[in-house]
Amino acid sequence: MQSLLPLLAALAAYLVGSLSFAVIISRLMGLNDPRTYGSGNPGATNVLRSGNKLAAILTLAFDALKGYVPVLLVAIYGPAYGLGEGTAALVGLAAFLGHLWPVFFRFQGGKGVATAAGVLLGLNPWLGLATLLTWAIIAAFFRYSSLAAIVSAAFAPFYQLLIWGGGPIAGAVAVMGLLLIWRHSANIQKLLKGTESKLGQKATTAAAAAKHGVRHGHGQARGHSHHHEKHHDESHGAKP
Repeated sequence: MQSLLPLLAALAAYLVGSLSFAVIISRLMGLNDPRTYGSGNPGATNVLRSGNKLAAILTLAFDALKGYVPVLLVAIYGPAYGLGEGTAALVGLAAFLGHLWPVFFRFQGGKGVATAAGVLLGLNPWLGLATLLTWAIIAAFFRYSSLAAIVSAAFAPFYQLLIWGGGPIAGAVAVMGLLLIWRHSANIQKLLKGTESKLGQKATTAAAAAKHGVRHGHGQARGHSHHHEKHHDESHGAKP
């Protein structure tokens, strides 16, 4: 039975990670489902685009806690049951995977930035703080949450390896970093095209701009079509 404890702990962490607080808090506060506007991502940054800062802060806090608490519980109570660093790393990774593919929400989850931060703080507080500082610096200079997340995800494994060495924690951090970058592939494309939304930009503003662009485009198409039809009629009229 004791040999199953790491797997049971990981399963429990996955279920906790599957609680999509962006959706839960938005429903409780009477807001639109964050999967229906902005980036469509159920995370704190997209909830912020709704204009409700409290909802975004609560989402951020609970998403981080669902990564932090399972790891902390293993660190506190695990040694009595023979659960060590390896189980803590496994549990943290399971909570992160739960956020990405939540069983309670049709496996349609977020990108995992806040949950990964919580996991890092639980596994190694200094690593978590260094990664958060990296995120804050990039976000402050460039105002892109996605860019800050990508850079932080790339640097975190190197921080762990260079300062604290390898082991299960380094492996878990590397896997989370790769998955975070992969989940931001669409954001990378937008960053390259210059169309990525900046921090605090409301979804309604972006949507209105897009809608205006579509209307303007349709208007031009109709005008061009009318001119073409008129020219076509005149040409036919000139024929004997």
